[in-house]
Amino acid sequence: MIASVRGAVTALAPDGAVVEVGGVGLQVQCTPGTLASLRIGDTAALATSLVVREDSLTLYGFVSDDERAVFELLQTATGVGPRLAQAMLAVHAPDALRRMVSTEDLTGLCQVPGIGRKGAQRIVLELRDRLGPAGPYGHPPVTAQGSAGGGWQPQVHAALLGLGWSTREADEAVLAVAADAETIDDGATPDVGALLRAALQTLSRG
Repeated sequence: MIASVRGAVTALAPDGAVVEVGGVGLQVQCTPGTLASLRIGDTAALATSLVVREDSLTLYGFVSDDERAVFELLQTATGVGPRLAQAMLAVHAPDALRRMVSTEDLTGLCQVPGIGRKGAQRIVLELRDRLGPAGPYGHPPVTAQGSAGGGWQPQVHAALLGLGWSTREADEAVLAVAADAETIDDGATPDVGALLRAALQTLSRG
């Protein structure tokens, strides 16, 4: 089990980053919110979860131990694998998922591509007593720290493609949320995770 990695970020892609640890570059799969906190050349410290398959070893990275714990708990539900668990965390923060499960918010869960109403009901049934309450274990959302991935548009666009939306749908969603990404006078940068959630809400309404 690789519980965490710490090292220089040497590369960023729409779905992950390469973190150099002891001279070895580790490919780490990350949500857009996590990627938005990383910059090439900076030191990253990520909680990680290693998923072992017959033909692959995939390392998933998270901004906190809490997010990793939720990622691993989500996979205990029937039909939820690492990709879908990651998609859930790309759309909703850990505490938001806790609230949705505890309050049986099926509409919120169905905003995640790949989750239908029956799947949402199953997740609620199987995880209601396992995720725990929202509140003291939550963490604030991660905001972008510059143009790590070449700006928010390609990050959100690539994330939507990775979640199963078509190129046309991703293009339209990015345009739809562009107004929300305008920087304010003090130079603040857009919150990529929030913009992705807004784009997904636009698509779910469509």
